[in-house]
Amino acid sequence: MMERSDPALATRVARETMLALLAGRAPGATVCPSEVARTLGAESDGTASSGWRDMMPVVHAAVDQMMAEGLIRLSWKGKSLKKRAGPYRIGRGKRE
Repeated sequence: MMERSDPALATRVARETMLALLAGRAPGATVCPSEVARTLGAESDGTASSGWRDMMPVVHAAVDQMMAEGLIRLSWKGKSLKKRAGPYRIGRGKRE
């Protein structure tokens, strides 16, 4: 499981993980922020960990940065979101 002791490193890894998950999807597909957190929170052997919830603030911070940079877009039930609020999905942005 990834450590959160260095916030800048944790956010950078969350950003990289988000982009990697999106790269593995079809164009226009999205990922759930909890999927990013579960990937970050996985044990070193790849098994799921209950610590993924602890990674959500890191994922949210990365999402906010990436939205500001135009690297990702957010949506919920097919509708575009201008900012992170409530449930959302993450998709490729125009700059990605």
